[in-house]
Amino acid sequence: MPLADLRRDYGLSGLLEKDLAADPYRQFDKWFQEAEAAKLPEPNAMVCSLSTRDGHPSSRIVLLKAFDSRGFVFFTNYESRKGRELGENPRASLLFPWFPLERQVIVEGSVTKVAREEADAYFHSRPRANQLSAWASQQSSIVTGRPQLEDALRKVEEKYAGKEVPMPPYWGGYRVVPETVEFWQGRRSRLHDRLRYRRDREEWVIERLSP
Repeated sequence: MPLADLRRDYGLSGLLEKDLAADPYRQFDKWFQEAEAAKLPEPNAMVCSLSTRDGHPSSRIVLLKAFDSRGFVFFTNYESRKGRELGENPRASLLFPWFPLERQVIVEGSVTKVAREEADAYFHSRPRANQLSAWASQQSSIVTGRPQLEDALRKVEEKYAGKEVPMPPYWGGYRVVPETVEFWQGRRSRLHDRLRYRRDREEWVIERLSP
């Protein structure tokens, strides 16, 4: 079924080489702060795309929880589909779709687990209900219905009543270590600005891509 003509032109801003920070982390921080200032809903939401060893792709939205010169961090259940795929093929693509600003950022690179101490610190910064849910949910497994999940949560609440909730051994964080970071700014007539940072040994090379 064909869609109605939803075409629009973009013209809020442009992106030139002279405007870029020296490295992608500072440039990402600048754009992220502008996304927050624009009050975009959940600007840290990103499409995380992975693949199995034999090339079967999958995507889902996860939340970025930290970033610095080491990479981009999110947390999850290591036994989930994400965790299994990363165990087979530790590479990822992250996409930040900041539509109201006519921008997107694409991060591609290798993936490593964060240190247990870092994961534990984040786990205990979460609301207690979220900590309990990490124990109650066997992420990505098949369940018979909602009552099964609610019953599992009740049992966990009883087990840890009045106690600190420990971090599950199967829960933790991943850090995407970028090899390329592309900043996309919509422009009129589909002549978009696409500027990509590419790691070359210890340096970042900036390249303009044709739209």
